[in-house]
Amino acid sequence: MADHKPLRLLAETAEDLEVISAAIQDSVVKAGNLKYESRHNRFALEINRFRWEAGAKRGDGQRVRSLLAFDGVLGAKTRAVTKTDPEMVLSLLQVTFTPADEPPGGKITLIFAGDGEIVLEVEVLDATLLDSDYVWPTRRLPSHERRRR
Repeated sequence: MADHKPLRLLAETAEDLEVISAAIQDSVVKAGNLKYESRHNRFALEINRFRWEAGAKRGDGQRVRSLLAFDGVLGAKTRAVTKTDPEMVLSLLQVTFTPADEPPGGKITLIFAGDGEIVLEVEVLDATLLDSDYVWPTRRLPSHERRRR
């Protein structure tokens, strides 16, 4: 496998966030690793990100431990996402930004498999994705076409 540098991405516009959204598609996170720090106006997720940029083929994928953080968070609402079981694994599919009527604020929506959703009300779009150096191989490639019986 080729050696790839860790991602260090910042988003201040909806277009920037689309890049981060593409990078985090099919990441997994334990419910216990969802952290909302209201005193610091910060929401963060410790994720295991699938490294799509590594050009994985069947049987030789990679995951990397990453931090996805949002600053300037005024509030958070969830639907079908709970922390009652901190070991429950959630699959993060997409992150979007909807601007407010009066910029620069708006809503960031994190969409999870199984209709789970977290909506963050933000005063400004300020998102960060930071990969660690902890990378490991995985034979399982995420698949949206696979049906389970």
